Amino acid sequence: MATTSLWHIQGHLRDLVDYVENPEKTYPELQDLWDASRYVQRPAATADGHYVTAINCLKETALEQMILTKRQYGKTDGYIAFHGYQSFKPGEVSAQECHDIGVALAKEMWGDRFQILVTTHLDKDHLHNHYLFNSVSFRDGKKYNYSKAEMQRLRDVSDRLCREHGLSVIRNPHKAPPRPVYFDEKDGKPTRYNVYLNDVWDAIELDRSPRYVENYLRELGYLTDFTGEHWKIRLPQYKHFTRLDTLDERLTPEFIRRNCGSRAHYGNSHAEISYPPRMPQELEHIWRPHVRTTRIYRLYLRYCYELGILPKGTKYQPTSPFLREELRKLDMYDRETRFLAGSGIETMEELQGEITKTQTEMDALADERKHVTYAMRHATPERKAELQKQKADLTKRITPLREKLKLMRDIERRSEHIDRTLTRVYESEERALNPAIEDKNRNQKERTYER
Repeated sequence: MATTSLWHIQGHLRDLVDYVENPEKTYPELQDLWDASRYVQRPAATADGHYVTAINCLKETALEQMILTKRQYGKTDGYIAFHGYQSFKPGEVSAQECHDIGVALAKEMWGDRFQILVTTHLDKDHLHNHYLFNSVSFRDGKKYNYSKAEMQRLRDVSDRLCREHGLSVIRNPHKAPPRPVYFDEKDGKPTRYNVYLNDVWDAIELDRSPRYVENYLRELGYLTDFTGEHWKIRLPQYKHFTRLDTLDERLTPEFIRRNCGSRAHYGNSHAEISYPPRMPQELEHIWRPHVRTTRIYRLYLRYCYELGILPKGTKYQPTSPFLREELRKLDMYDRETRFLAGSGIETMEELQGEITKTQTEMDALADERKHVTYAMRHATPERKAELQKQKADLTKRITPLREKLKLMRDIERRSEHIDRTLTRVYESEERALNPAIEDKNRNQKERTYER
């Protein structure tokens, strides 16, 4: 059984050329490509390069050959490469068989037109192949057409090769979680899907019938659809429902009906509500539902109490799914709160003023670097070396400004998210404290549940 995925890498050819000519230099614009290239070929994962195969190029000079192809056809903008993977079930294939299947897949998918690196990684329980290939064809100069049809073809070719090698295939595939969510789940962090799953199991075990299970989840703030062949839930901030049987294949309507109430010793339960430790009075009153505050620093401090970051040493953990999912971002909220404190930024107006100031400073440096880049095109070798150093110095000054600007814009955007989340928490607590609100829906749904 193998899973596959594919995504693009964006950058500028001129930075790629500079990198090849000056490999000791750093080019932030192409960080994704360098990371991908180093990652797919790193010796520790590929048995010191034994499981690295180049198609239509040499692995030692793959980037240089990609540059020549792009220059030959004048395709130097937009997506510069594509990165994909093929991952196998643990223990199902040997390293050599995994690599052979990966090379065969790459040749069939892209081998007639593109320069490709295929690497097999052995550093995880699941062996997996990585693909890094040029976005421009060496044969006709056309760019790779990245589409849903190509993603499906990739899955189909992978499945056929697995069958040919006597391996299993996924019979009922469903959409995989986004890569950041996938890796957070592997690291044991709370994500949307494991928060969903824990709440669903609590509801099933604490309530004696599906209608009370659904009511329990609604009290927590979920939107539910317990009709049809597959029952579904979602939190309001997401567009699409998640089927319960994709969280756990056992969670079919029949299973839920049979297993309700295993811990319901005293009848049906309502959703539990927890409240953060006592916070300073000025923070307690900084936020009110449906009223935006401009005191952004204090809003962040209030949210840190809600998440259990503050006070220091607290053992409090929120019960609301809106807040529990946010726990995977604790480091981010801590970093942004510390930035606001260190910068002395108290209000939204002060934050926006600092954003404008930083953007102006960065634009001036970027304009100066652009003129240096133009001058390099016609400079003598001696002068070019001097200009390259000047450009590198400007880049070093621009990089922290770019990072600071991104952080401040993230804070500006995230403050709205914090306000919406606190409002949702408040509204779900109101529903949990007033269960009669949901009673109107129960009688209407009872016949559907008990068919």
